[in-house]
Amino acid sequence: MPKSIALFFAVFSVLLMSATAIAISYNGWIAALLFVLMICSIGLGFVVSAKMKRRKQG
Repeated sequence: MPKSIALFFAVFSVLLMSATAIAISYNGWIAALLFVLMICSIGLGFVVSAKMKRRKQG
C-alpha cells in the first residue's frame, strides 16, 4: 500500500477515535455511531491493503 493511502487511513482513524472519546461525555448514541465508523474505517484499510498486495502478486 502506498504510504499516502496508509497515512490517510491512519489519520482518519485517529480522528474518529478522538471524536469518539469526546462524544462519550456528550451523547452515547453519537459515540456509538462514531465507534462503528472507526471500526469500519480500520477494516476498510485492511481490505484495501490486502487487495493491493494481491494485485501486486498476480
